[in-house]
Amino acid sequence: MNTLRAAVYGLIVGDALGLPVEFKERGSFCIEGMTGFGTYHQPPGTWSDDSSMTLATCDSIREKGRLDLADLRRRFENWLFHGAYCAGEQLFDYGQTTYEALTSGHGLSDFWSNGNGSLMRIIPLAFLDVNDSDIDVVSALTHAHALSKEACRIYISVARGLLGGRELPYILKEVEVSNHFFRLKELARMPESQISSSGFVVHTLQASLWCLLQTDSFSEAVLKAVNLGDDSDTTGAVTGALAGIIYGYDAIPDDWVKTIRNKELIEHCLF
Repeated sequence: MNTLRAAVYGLIVGDALGLPVEFKERGSFCIEGMTGFGTYHQPPGTWSDDSSMTLATCDSIREKGRLDLADLRRRFENWLFHGAYCAGEQLFDYGQTTYEALTSGHGLSDFWSNGNGSLMRIIPLAFLDVNDSDIDVVSALTHAHALSKEACRIYISVARGLLGGRELPYILKEVEVSNHFFRLKELARMPESQISSSGFVVHTLQASLWCLLQTDSFSEAVLKAVNLGDDSDTTGAVTGALAGIIYGYDAIPDDWVKTIRNKELIEHCLF
């Protein structure tokens, strides 16, 4: 069954697979399973800010029974400033735009604040009865530029199509996008050399959907994503959430799930 659990665990597994090689150049490594240490010297199964902010979002929805922006912001602040929703005891990774937004109390709306920090945490909204305006304001808690908000809307639209049993190529054929995202219509024909895995939100969305189009299983999709390098944990997370929806929870390798740290917290946050 395609459930929130499949999406969230898919996201966290993708995050944890990619974390040890974050910022590494494509082709300089090969991830074939769950490893540890690397970039942040964290044990295997450790997740990063992608998963922490997703869990904070889930936990807010679970407790409030609806979308509550003030509560959601408080949970993000509790994560950033007090280490809540972390795999271990300490916070070790956060995006600069997210930090500035939560410190200042408002999302950043300049073009250069279009990292993937809202896209990486938005998947729980696919399981709520929310509209595009709701998606926009959740993104804008940290990332308030039109590009970031559009990326989140596209991602949720794709997720909902997948939850409805539709296939990704047909969803992408019909989804409405601005000129900034026109390459989504051409992804299936694009070679890896034309796929960027930087932290720019447009690149992350393109790379993640490309990985799903090029593969036929959960494992293949997330491994292709993290092996693109650069912002490997977020590409893995964004890919993993949709791969979880497509292939289901049982398709996530059991040994990867067993390696994930702090599963008690994950289970607590699901709604």
